[in-house]
Amino acid sequence: MGPDDKACGGKAEAWGQSAEAWKQDGPAAEFGTECAADVDLAGRSECVADVDLAGRSEAEARTMLVAQTARFSASFLRWMETRTCDGINYTRLRLLQALHCGGPAIMRDLGTQLGATPRNMTAIVDALEEAQLVVRRPHPTDRRATLIELSPEGVREAEEGLGPRFEVISEIFADLSPTERDQFSAVMTKLARAMNERQREC
Repeated sequence: MGPDDKACGGKAEAWGQSAEAWKQDGPAAEFGTECAADVDLAGRSECVADVDLAGRSEAEARTMLVAQTARFSASFLRWMETRTCDGINYTRLRLLQALHCGGPAIMRDLGTQLGATPRNMTAIVDALEEAQLVVRRPHPTDRRATLIELSPEGVREAEEGLGPRFEVISEIFADLSPTERDQFSAVMTKLARAMNERQREC
């Protein structure tokens, strides 16, 4: 059985918009707003108050958005982790997906595709190899390189488990209307482009 639509279709491109852009953690600053506490599955208290930017100066509003985004990013990363109960987190799922859809690949290419550092890629592959979902093979033409490929169990997991696992992670977005999803995606895209532009200016 070849790669299916759930693992490799249009959804793959959407999940490929990596969560790397949301990995800036930071302290939850209040800036004078009331913070209603909610408790996530791990027992941590989260700030879920609305942020009112009305009447704020430009500098204050931007600083409040930084704090709100930092809180959201940290909470969302924890959300993704709590949705996976067997140690196969989002990044590991993405690696299984990449191998399922693209076939065996060397670690450097996989790291580029997933936006992971060589050190992180080694840890990800080690964990999946320990779980018997991937195997390392000698590269047929490059003795310095090692191919990573799915094991038979990894193929089974990719074909049967990727779609349902991604659905569980993405269920939070069921709370948004189609219009809100479009707006959320547009704002993230605009901010990602702005960050890329400013990085090039440094």
